[in-house]
Amino acid sequence: MKKYYDLIDQTFDFPNAEFEVKSNHLNFNGVNLMNIIEEHGTPLKLTYLPKISEKIQAAKNFFDKAIKKKKYNGSYTYCYCTKSNHFSFVLEEALKNDIHIETSSAYDISIVETLYEKGLITKDTYIICNGYKRPHYLKKITELLNAGFKNCLPILDNLMELDYYDQHVEKPFNMGMRLAADEEPNFEFYTSRLGIRYSDVLDYYQNRITGKSKGKLKMLHYFINTGIKDSAYYWSELSRFMYKYCELKKICPDLTAVDIGGGFPVKNSLHFEYDYAYMAEQIVENIQWICKKNSIEDPDIFTEFGSYTVAESGATIYSVLDQKLQNDKEKWYMMDGSFITHMPDVWGLNSKFIMLPVNLWDNHFHRVNIGGLTCDSMDYYDSEAHVSEVFLPIIEKNQTMYFGFFHTGAYQESLGGYGGIQHCLIPAPKHILVERDDNGKVVTRVFAEEQSSEQMMKILGYH
Repeated sequence: MKKYYDLIDQTFDFPNAEFEVKSNHLNFNGVNLMNIIEEHGTPLKLTYLPKISEKIQAAKNFFDKAIKKKKYNGSYTYCYCTKSNHFSFVLEEALKNDIHIETSSAYDISIVETLYEKGLITKDTYIICNGYKRPHYLKKITELLNAGFKNCLPILDNLMELDYYDQHVEKPFNMGMRLAADEEPNFEFYTSRLGIRYSDVLDYYQNRITGKSKGKLKMLHYFINTGIKDSAYYWSELSRFMYKYCELKKICPDLTAVDIGGGFPVKNSLHFEYDYAYMAEQIVENIQWICKKNSIEDPDIFTEFGSYTVAESGATIYSVLDQKLQNDKEKWYMMDGSFITHMPDVWGLNSKFIMLPVNLWDNHFHRVNIGGLTCDSMDYYDSEAHVSEVFLPIIEKNQTMYFGFFHTGAYQESLGGYGGIQHCLIPAPKHILVERDDNGKVVTRVFAEEQSSEQMMKILGYH
């Protein structure tokens, strides 16, 4: 029987730039995880901040090279989709890279205001305001526009939204319009609930915007829920969108930009393969070809990468509390946390993350199921992205095994309800931020201690 290291070495291209094993311990982006576990214990959330900048710079490079290669006449602008992870440490790291922001709700605007007060953004920063907007959101967007945030672009999601801005925005302003993309053929609905119907766009511009509104239509926006994939569906929707852009541009000279949303995928397996450079080049080439065919200038391209920006910076670390043999054949490792509370995408969407042990790589391995602490039958993990099984090292007597789920940096805290009430009152784990100093040395700091019973009792009204 082979060691666990042999299993991984034979199955994947391992080690790689992100994961390697030294002295029988897993290193994540060059960080020895056992050192952090020994200092802070488990369960543990970890964010490796330099990864955020690395991903942003990579995407900007992909598009910049594509634009240069194709002699494309428009520019590229990288926006971060804040709903993927709203935490201050994420925005502070991301904004080191000359990027812009996409928002989804009124409370996002409060974040924008705080970032401006701290000097992390300026009134020239693009604030792309998406979503179906309730009155408070409309009010906060209007306040930004009236305060001189000239690149705050409300993206019209319905035919009535513009009425509020025309009544309350004091000066002419720029805006965008979201088109309602068709969903993937196997989706439950045919067309997205978000955005304005393709058939309404030209009539709405001619009869409601031009000559009648303070707003200038500068951007056309769309988003594909399944992300940017090299598929007939994706290219068909992008082409449909661009043909509508060209049609609208012919009667709307103010229109200069397209926002193709987010959707660059995240590694969910060590088998993951995706040619980001090729996809960026193909996007630029397709947009350019359609515009040339319609005698239209190349538009500026905006993207709103969220998960791509932050997911791969995150890790969630656990220890095995106990081993249980059920039905004489099902081996369970009971962990000191919960999927339902700590990683809701696992049970809610059946998402997969890269899962690896932190120690015991020299031990033999076997098939196991991983069980969470809640009393819910769905609190488990029993398959990986590349195979319908989970293999982990055998735990010998007097050994404790630690293991981690990696690339968990997007959405998990917000979907799980960070700092609130969790299923079975399982507390939010301790959260550690990992950085590197000017000499490249690893530096850690505690962002948040494990949630306390006192915090929960106060929320529940007992204090």
